Amino acid sequence: MTPYPSDAVGVSRVAGRIDSVFLFIVVIALIFFFLTQGTLIWFAWRYRRRKGNEGESTPYITGNRLLETLWVVIPSALVLAIFAYGWIVFRDIRTAPAGAADINVVARQWLYEFRYSDGRSSINEVRVPLGKPVRFVLTSSDVLHGFYLPAFRIKQDIVPGRYTDLWVQPEKAGSFDIYCTQYCGTGHSTMRAKMIVMDAADYRRWVAGERKPDLAPPWMKGKGLVERYGCLGCHGVDGVDRIGPTFKGLYGRKVEMSDGSALIADESYFRESILDPTAKVVKGFDPVMPTYKGTLKEDEIAEIIAWLKTVK
Repeated sequence: MTPYPSDAVGVSRVAGRIDSVFLFIVVIALIFFFLTQGTLIWFAWRYRRRKGNEGESTPYITGNRLLETLWVVIPSALVLAIFAYGWIVFRDIRTAPAGAADINVVARQWLYEFRYSDGRSSINEVRVPLGKPVRFVLTSSDVLHGFYLPAFRIKQDIVPGRYTDLWVQPEKAGSFDIYCTQYCGTGHSTMRAKMIVMDAADYRRWVAGERKPDLAPPWMKGKGLVERYGCLGCHGVDGVDRIGPTFKGLYGRKVEMSDGSALIADESYFRESILDPTAKVVKGFDPVMPTYKGTLKEDEIAEIIAWLKTVK
């Protein structure tokens, strides 16, 4: 395994910015290393004991206000600069751009299953278009796993029972390794996958060749499940609240809760609301929704969430 392969140069704009943060920290550390060690050596040489002046005593110095101010202010300013630079890059890493295509990833011992929004799926290989943002929505069906793209400098834990995510916008075509970074059992070292970045024309041809006309996409299956389980009796899709809040435009919206808290309606919130509806109750509504724990399978929950994201 090569943590930082040489072909990583230019794979994405974010990867370059992450490298810049580390380079910024390393340069500051090297400057202070040579400054402090050089000063230490110079003082040792300048004030060394010499023959003939053994009786001289070392000057009694109790402080220097200017120096004390400088060595407090300058390091503090540099630490704040490192924090601000790192925070800006971290914020950009965590915020997927609007219009990013979602690909669901289910990890299990010891493979990754990729599920595209049009119903296609694959094992240990995912294909994405060049220059387009892609958001991976991650969950695990057994234990804790990791999703690490070393060439892109990004990594995210995959936690059973909840959703996490990360996004990429490849700027270079090619094949890139994906590794699990959490020890997940005896086959952990074999849990690898490939992300293949294709230019637009090749990607369109691949999609056309892979698509199966009779394969329903997840959101369509989710719509059927919502209708079958009577969800639309309490939740409208026309923007009008009923017994429960409307589904229209709910995904990605800030929602106020009855306990005074607020959150963004994302995949994890939808999943929790389906399995444990009273855990977080939307302000202004009664906790009357039944739980679907034990009724819906994980695949079905993911399909319902895929449909909820289309109700705009």
